Amino acid sequence: MSTTPDSAASAPLSWRALTPSARASTTPLALGIELRRRDASRHHWSAPRATSATVRDLARDPGELLLAVRPLRQSQSTGAWVQADASWDAVRRPNTQFDPAQSRWFGDLLSLARDSLLSGLSGDWLALDPVESRLLWPHLRDAASHGVPFVSTQRDVALVFAGHVEVTAVADRDPRNLLSLRAEAAFDGERAGGRFLRTVGHTGVYAYDVQGATATLYLGESMLPEALHRLIGAVAVHVPEAEEADFVRELSPGLRRAGVLRAGLGVTFPDLPVPTAALAVRFLPGDRVTYAWQWRYEGYGRFPFAAGDDPVRDGAAETAARPEIEAAWADVAGTAFIETDSLHDVDAAEFVAHIAPALEERGVDVSYHGERRNYHELAGDPEIRITTVESTDPDWFDLGVIVTIEGRTIPFRPLFTALSKGQKKMKLSDGGYFSLAHPALQRLKDLIDECTELAEWETGPRISRYQVALWDDFEDLADEAEPAITWRATAEGLRNAHAVPAVAVPQGLRATLRPYQQHGLDWLAFLWAHKLGGILADDMGLGKTVQILALLQHARESGERRPFLIVAPTSVTDTWVREARRFVPDLRLGVVARRPRSAATIARLAAQHDVLVTSYTVLRLGEDAFAEAQWAGLILDEAHAVKNAATLQHLAAARIRADVTFAVTGTPMENSLTDLWALLSLVAPGLFASAQRFRRDYVQPIERGKVAENAENGAHRAHQLERLRRRIRPLVLRRTKDEVAPDLPPKQEQVLRVDLSPAHRALYDVVLQRERQKILGLLRDLDRNRFIVFRSLTLLRMLSLSPGLIDETDARIGSRKIDVLLERITEMQAEGHRALVFSQFTSYLALVARRLEKEGIPYAYLDGATRQRPAVIEGFRSGEQPVFLISLKAGGVGLTLTEADYVFLLDPWWNPAAEAQAIDRTHRIGQDNTVLVYRLIATDTIEEKVLALQQRKARLITAVMDDENLFAQTLTADDIRGLLD
Repeated sequence: MSTTPDSAASAPLSWRALTPSARASTTPLALGIELRRRDASRHHWSAPRATSATVRDLARDPGELLLAVRPLRQSQSTGAWVQADASWDAVRRPNTQFDPAQSRWFGDLLSLARDSLLSGLSGDWLALDPVESRLLWPHLRDAASHGVPFVSTQRDVALVFAGHVEVTAVADRDPRNLLSLRAEAAFDGERAGGRFLRTVGHTGVYAYDVQGATATLYLGESMLPEALHRLIGAVAVHVPEAEEADFVRELSPGLRRAGVLRAGLGVTFPDLPVPTAALAVRFLPGDRVTYAWQWRYEGYGRFPFAAGDDPVRDGAAETAARPEIEAAWADVAGTAFIETDSLHDVDAAEFVAHIAPALEERGVDVSYHGERRNYHELAGDPEIRITTVESTDPDWFDLGVIVTIEGRTIPFRPLFTALSKGQKKMKLSDGGYFSLAHPALQRLKDLIDECTELAEWETGPRISRYQVALWDDFEDLADEAEPAITWRATAEGLRNAHAVPAVAVPQGLRATLRPYQQHGLDWLAFLWAHKLGGILADDMGLGKTVQILALLQHARESGERRPFLIVAPTSVTDTWVREARRFVPDLRLGVVARRPRSAATIARLAAQHDVLVTSYTVLRLGEDAFAEAQWAGLILDEAHAVKNAATLQHLAAARIRADVTFAVTGTPMENSLTDLWALLSLVAPGLFASAQRFRRDYVQPIERGKVAENAENGAHRAHQLERLRRRIRPLVLRRTKDEVAPDLPPKQEQVLRVDLSPAHRALYDVVLQRERQKILGLLRDLDRNRFIVFRSLTLLRMLSLSPGLIDETDARIGSRKIDVLLERITEMQAEGHRALVFSQFTSYLALVARRLEKEGIPYAYLDGATRQRPAVIEGFRSGEQPVFLISLKAGGVGLTLTEADYVFLLDPWWNPAAEAQAIDRTHRIGQDNTVLVYRLIATDTIEEKVLALQQRKARLITAVMDDENLFAQTLTADDIRGLLD
């Protein structure tokens, strides 16, 4: 559709109209400026009038003045500037007699100051006084470029538009010798105005001087501080004599720093204050100390250390002084500078006794507030005396350990706790503190690092039973002494028992127990009756939860009124709540989902419930509160969470005061015999003398193979293996699915070996050679370099999966494993099957997820960051997705997914038990279909070495737990060399 100009609306345009001469006939415009006087009307219903102020008016008190402007046009007959028809509307109207550029300039000016258009009989005058826009003055200066002159419309009033204006407050003495303030302005260096000085918003000023019958009007731009803005226009501001000191201290420094206050005749100001670093230290109850760095200005008070806009402060001086202060802090405290902090216990003591005084010596003004404590450092050498005495505790000998420093006896329990936690210093109740780095105390710390059971057995006075210097002698003595083997005699009675008596199914149990589950209840009840703990180590999926719940119901119906504490991973606590409400609804169940506020909170909950359920995280955070309560029993579910005796979780569990402790786990051994020892130290703390003795008697000959290979030493290993099985048999109950659940469908496992693509293979081989050279140079000190070694091994494992996991630029190479996986899943989906897909690497699961999306295959996804875990699991169970992608860590516990009958393990893990747990998410009671398990292994990569290592570890677990005689090794430097062959 074409558009044709309307001939009636537009006439042909001559090219001459585009030339500059075409505008020669326009009428010039000017900006008229004058001072107008606002008079109040005689009648209250009339608006005030603003009239032009004469020189005579200005010479007298003119009342309220306004700086007014309006357009003027040049008379064609006289050349004078007149108002005529030059209204705001006329000059802004397009296609008129006025120059377009000038018209636009006046239009913009009106936009900036429209709200100040004078009303009433003032015509087109515009008052500039209330205009706050910073754009006003640049716009006025731009008038010259458009040929718009400024014209005074008042007879005998000259106009000066200054380029530079300096406004100051002047402090003088009045005739009464009182301090008075007045504003003064200099326009291009010429002082003007006196008391006749006014403001244009906060951005400019104007003034006038009268000389006889003439006057001069000055105006110009000046940014005004608020105090100066208020002062301008006032006749004078007088400071009462009683308030003069306050003025000098509170207002004058800011104005002087801004350069807008000067002293007149008879007035002097003190030097401006400079900042001095100050430190305010406050003592609080409970050995707490807070400190805050400040700036002190002499006579003006203190201010926060952070930058601020208080007028008293000298920001530049503060910034210049700060590096020296931070350097002094680093030198004295040895830590990064912190402006304010709260310190407790020994940190508070060291700060008060050492750091604060050292800062004072460097010129810091330190002030103390609150009731000051006398903290002091004990610098003498510690003396340690050890005596052996019989203990009233039936488990162990006590060793009397007495440590003295400067004649002061150090309580051994807090000392041992501080050493076990790796603290650097320790504080005493009387305010003294001392360093734990002394060689005499280092021997204790070395023992803690070597023999972690000392910290595991930290239950009250028991921590004072062990001696450092004579540790080996004490071990032998503890094994042979009568007082230390009372508990072991009880355990020996269990070893001699060939059967346990049957117990009736609890009346409150809402479940039908399978025969092996009934036997499990009998065994648990037998141990409970003898106040001995144990490890329920049934395979995954055999109903360990219902067996424990049956025991709790049995104990309640037998008259036990104290509560039981169940501790489980966070992801499993909901399962315990759901199963308890289903199987033992009569038991009062409570959940501790967050860190308890105090021991009283736990005591109250314990009194209100039969069973409390919490997580390992909450137990660790609320360790003291849980340890104060008295429990009938402690249940540690998924107990491999406390398999490391050096962790805080294990230490927290060991402190719980319960008659018995039961560990519930399908994998009592994941990597080493030390896993088993860690659990036994919780459920049967007297079964083995110590971690060191256990390592010497069992770990070294059975697992680590430190004895040379010959017939004699082979017999010794077999003997120790049988001895270990015999000792733990009464306290460990383990049934495999093949043994007790023949109704489970078969499980078929297959290794799918996947060849790397040529590009993938070439890249892998290059990286392998580089990492091999680096790792082999670190194996001489594996313990020290373990992190670096395993980081390299992890890189190789990820590279075996997909180059894109290491470098996104190599993502184009792809992953043959994902191709093989998609082929299997497509076939599986067509046949109506469902699958679980596991990987340790969430980044690899993300690649699989993208491929599934591309192929249009629905899937569910679960990893440690998944927030709506129950909803995701339920979504898969309901049949919405045929594939469930799960990270091995997030899906290893707390899941029952019998809806799936295929399992794909995309990458092998060092620990075979972790993979077994993953498989058992679906191969458990309730599964009706054959479970097909596929392990995808990249050919000729580190994954094949990991698979071989798995098999060796699995043989160790089988040999110890499943009564077989094969031998295996844990991960050693030789194992790592084998991974790189």
